[in-house]
Amino acid sequence: MTDEFSEYFSSLLEAADNSNLRIGLNRAILSYRRGFNEALSRHPHTIELAKKVRKIKEESIARLDELVKQTMDSIEDSKGNVYLAENAEKAREIIGDIVGSNKLVVKSKTLTSEEIALNPYLESLGNEVVETDLGEFIVQLASSKPMHFIVPALHIPREKVAEIFRKKLGVEVGEEVGELVKTARKYLREKYFAADVGISGANVVAADTGSIFVIENEGNARFVTNAPPVHIALVGIEKIVPSLSDAMSVCEVTFRYAGFRVPTYISIIFGPSKTGDIEYEIAYGAHGPKEFHVILLDNGRSKMSKHPIFKEALYCLRCGGCLIECPVFQIVAGNFGYRYFGGIGTVWTAFTESLKTAAHPAFSCTLCGKCKAVCPMEIDVPNMILELRRKYARKKLLPPELLAAEKIILEGKSPYRRGD
Repeated sequence: MTDEFSEYFSSLLEAADNSNLRIGLNRAILSYRRGFNEALSRHPHTIELAKKVRKIKEESIARLDELVKQTMDSIEDSKGNVYLAENAEKAREIIGDIVGSNKLVVKSKTLTSEEIALNPYLESLGNEVVETDLGEFIVQLASSKPMHFIVPALHIPREKVAEIFRKKLGVEVGEEVGELVKTARKYLREKYFAADVGISGANVVAADTGSIFVIENEGNARFVTNAPPVHIALVGIEKIVPSLSDAMSVCEVTFRYAGFRVPTYISIIFGPSKTGDIEYEIAYGAHGPKEFHVILLDNGRSKMSKHPIFKEALYCLRCGGCLIECPVFQIVAGNFGYRYFGGIGTVWTAFTESLKTAAHPAFSCTLCGKCKAVCPMEIDVPNMILELRRKYARKKLLPPELLAAEKIILEGKSPYRRGD
């Protein structure tokens, strides 16, 4: 474990010295702050709405088992197929059975699919998997990893994006952002209509109707959830709230704190496509997907919901504001973390991966509290990090410097004067 800590902290130092990462990060931070300040100044009621959403999330997590059952019943009523996956392996297995082999799969942004390592699994079955969110598409072409909940490629400056497109797509393209977007649009447009399966996540789910909500600006998620004949939605059970109106409140707070006044699209998806245009009789499989599958993922969430301290992590809306203001993230981006990032991601990693996997980032946090100050849900991340560190202290899962300091103290010496 000592070597693993050393390797992890060395990787942070390497990231901090990456000039491309720093350029991309600094530009993204400035852009986010402008958008966030404008969004809240134009819509100041959002601050009070966030308090309401906090209560909605508290109630939802307290009623999690009940709401999961209600959601499953509602999805089945809408002619959808619903599955409850207890862990990542089961979720992959379910999705693999639906997709099969030798298919073209298009995906919209879903951090939950990163959690279960879905892409390499589907590729191992012989499928082609294409990320369609521009940031995820860039990350995929760069063979990198997402570095933020909302802006996964914020660590890659436009100059580097142009270089990646020239090399991977074989096109001549300049470094102007609009030109880069057009290049991605042209490439991806063909993929949407050739795809066999579309996979999305969801920002929130309404238990009373079984509707899933997808917030986006690019329009790619609409193609992913509408063009292929099969739509699969992978959703963590913590995304469930009691009602449609609750879900809309969650959406509004999420996109405002993500730095947007209003998103271009909010899709509400309720079952496979259907029509009632002939004698008002409902027929399924119209112009959109003929099949709708929802995988509700537990993977440690139920356990988290029952913990008096860590259950608060389930209130997270994935707006990403905490990451932008984190002093460590501002230097190393998503290298501070595993599949989830920053302090809040460290807590998630402890439950969705393992306590050991979360040990490295747990000792990267400065406990400054900036994350809590900007969080719309006022999640007390520093308190949860401290609780994790208590667990690590009991298990001796500590950085070598702390183990050395502990040894010196137990010997009755001062850790500040090694020669004593």
